[in-house]
Amino acid sequence: MTAPDATSRLRDLGGALRRFADEGDVGVVRVLERHGFGTVESGQLVVGSTGGALAGILYRGALDDSVRPLAAASLAAPQSRDAHVTEPAALEAGLACAGGATLLGHPLPAGHARALGAALESGLPAALVSTADGSAAVVLAGPELVTVTGSLGSPELDEAAATAARTLLRRGATVTEQVPTERGDLLLDLWVPVPSVLVVGAGAIGDAVLAQAALLGWGGRTERDLDATVAAVEAFSDADVLVLLDHDPAFDAALLAGIRHGRGFLGALGSRRTQSARRERLLAAGLTEDELARVRGPVGLDIGARTPAETAVSIVAQVVAARSGRAGSALAAAEGRIGG
Repeated sequence: MTAPDATSRLRDLGGALRRFADEGDVGVVRVLERHGFGTVESGQLVVGSTGGALAGILYRGALDDSVRPLAAASLAAPQSRDAHVTEPAALEAGLACAGGATLLGHPLPAGHARALGAALESGLPAALVSTADGSAAVVLAGPELVTVTGSLGSPELDEAAATAARTLLRRGATVTEQVPTERGDLLLDLWVPVPSVLVVGAGAIGDAVLAQAALLGWGGRTERDLDATVAAVEAFSDADVLVLLDHDPAFDAALLAGIRHGRGFLGALGSRRTQSARRERLLAAGLTEDELARVRGPVGLDIGARTPAETAVSIVAQVVAARSGRAGSALAAAEGRIGG
């Protein structure tokens, strides 16, 4: 069995947070500082319920002896704990080398946990920012990282948290970072979902789209079976992408599933005639004009693409623009910030 990828793990963690929030406040364990271990993923988090259930993992489980009791104790009050891993134990866990970490455990109010869980499960960018002692926290979510719930105790700290999170979001990567402010350090965990592209159909354009996605570090796969395609689209998060190459009217079912499910980027290739015929079929199936607007067809930006590789660039560029809330126009004509 293949290990779940980072996106799947985040969705599972989001689901656990929402379930645990139904029981009350949630205990969270985060990495405040670390040294050693080699290259490790940022944004690692363990969460615990009042009933004793745990979800998430830190450093491949090498710190479990410290993490488990801290998750339980943190439900009562914020606290930190130093943890160390020897070289043999680190290598056995799959880490590059020995190391140590200062772990911060703190209670997360049920409303915070529910909001953060919903964002992670839906594949939205999300951030959890707390004071370094864990006494206050705020949750931000969405493409613009809007504050969903919580406060750090002052408008100045709340603004510093939001500014830091949005600045880091422009890097496009998940990160754990301490943010210095005049009122003390903040601990910021930012999760940026990695898009996963589902190409439906075969051919050079599909191959080029997957190759272009791979260059960006995105996931991707090809599907040709109708039932498997519909099931995959029904399970989409907001970070997922459909590129429909197959013109068979049967695959309208995938677009219908995506529109009704309400998540992800839905793109369909084809000539103007193909798009017009597809549009009439979808209207006949009961979709409204507003719902149809969710389907990008023909998918891609107008850059004069002629080859499969150029078409792939235009498609991926439109996905990037949509995720950023941009129109995909020339930078020279833009008045806002360049690069995010």
